[in-house]
Formats: sequence, structure tokens, C-alpha cells
Amino acid sequence: MGADGMFITFEGPDGCGKTTQARLLVRFLKERGASVVHTFEPGATGLGRELRRLLLEPGRHLSPVAELLLLAADRAQHVDEVIRPALKQGAVVVCERYVDSSIAYQGGGLGLAEEDIRRVNDVATGGLSPDLTILLDLDPAGSFRKGAVQDRIEGRGLEFQRRVWEAYRRLALDEPARFVSVKVEGRGVDAVQADIRRIVMDRLAKRGMVL
Repeated sequence: MGADGMFITFEGPDGCGKTTQARLLVRFLKERGASVVHTFEPGATGLGRELRRLLLEPGRHLSPVAELLLLAADRAQHVDEVIRPALKQGAVVVCERYVDSSIAYQGGGLGLAEEDIRRVNDVATGGLSPDLTILLDLDPAGSFRKGAVQDRIEGRGLEFQRRVWEAYRRLALDEPARFVSVKVEGRGVDAVQADIRRIVMDRLAKRGMVL
């Protein structure tokens, strides 16, 4: 759980709209006077930017374990430098991707054992878990950016993205108290955002953080 603030993560397959929806939510919360930190993974710190380049550069060969460990290193620095300090100040932290991404991508997508992924990330994060995870639920067939310039992970193709999506859906079923799935397919940005705002405001109210 976030210390004095609230830790919200956005998850979902590539192309589902995480950045758009996170930005809209951040603007909405700031307009209501909340202290908000908007961040992302990988690459939100100086070290993270270097790791992001290594992770996403097309044509680079990384073993699945090496990929997992580089992402965990990015996350460890991110938690230490950005997330924990903001939570201690009472901020709402809105983060695009976190540990669930590793379980979905390196676990569901690449086949690494979930137990190993969780163990590595428990060390990297010091056990810090989101208070709320919003899963933007969209079949990759409707979101995969075919023909677009792709990074190394996006370049793994649609079947990889499908495995990621199925892993996310399983995670949401396993942790219903933390995850809230929001349907994206066939809906406009504003409709999706309206659902997200209702969910977040309800959770904030339950924590006594009334805006």
C-alpha cells in the first residue's frame, strides 16, 4: 500500500491508451487540488533512461532473464527516487506500468515463472504494491500497431501481445480488490475516462482523501 498518499497504476497491452488515460486523470485530479505525480516505466529516472534504451532498441538481443533483471533495476531506482518520496509527501502517484507488466510480458509473454518474477520484484520494490490498478482491457487485435515504428518488445508481434493480454486478465481475476478492468474496445476516450474518474474518486473517498 502507498504510505500516506495513494499509488495508482495503469496496465494493459501495447496500444490500449494508457498514456492518454493517465494524462487525463492527472489533469482531472490536479484541477481538484490534488498533489499528483505522473510517472511511467521504464525510463522515468536518469538510470532508467539508459536502461530503457537498452531494453527497447530494435535488433538488440536480450535473454528473457536479462530483460526481467533490467526492468527490475529500472523499477528499483524508480521506487527509490520517485514513487516512495512522492507517497511520503501524501501525493497521488499515477504510474504507467509497474510489476504487473513484468508478470504479463516476461511471464505470460516470454514464459518466465511468475514466482521468480515476483521474487525479483519484491526485492526491487521493497514490497511496495499499488493501492489501485486500472487495467485497460482491449483485445490486441484491435490495438496492435501494425505497420507502425515498433520498439524491440512491440516487434514481437500479435501472438505475443495476446499472451500478454491473457496474463493481464488472469491477474485481474486473481486480485479483484486491487484491479479494476475498464473496457476500451468500441468506446471513446471520454467514456473510458469517465469510468476511470468514478473508480478513482471512489477509492480516494474510501481512504479519506476527499477532493
